[in-house]
Amino acid sequence: QVQLVESGGGLVQAGGSLRLSCAASGLTFSQYDMGWFRQAPGKEREFVGAITWRSGITYSTDSVEGRFTISRDNAKNTVYLQVTSLKPEDTAVYYCAAGRTRNTRVARTYDYWGQGTQVTVSS
Repeated sequence: QVQLVESGGGLVQAGGSLRLSCAASGLTFSQYDMGWFRQAPGKEREFVGAITWRSGITYSTDSVEGRFTISRDNAKNTVYLQVTSLKPEDTAVYYCAAGRTRNTRVARTYDYWGQGTQVTVSS
């Protein structure tokens, strides 16, 4: 039974920071690419960033790359998303995903998904 469980979301004021975690179980974590996506109300699910099993990193946009940092700890079966200088536009449900994907930007290439954690940024 594969499970991905996100945590660390919450309500934060603009300019603040959060560290999101995704704990994985039921799979050989070190062999999987891990991605972060987000979905705001009324919008499509959006790629945020990914880290491959070899720790290669990709971010979605220049702005995201400048404020978001993705990392992984294979000993803890956990992937992290550190977010700084948060803006109201960052408000969304953040999801982690695991897969043996050839294109980490594309959601449909992932095999497993968590339930998401809500991030709300107030102005």
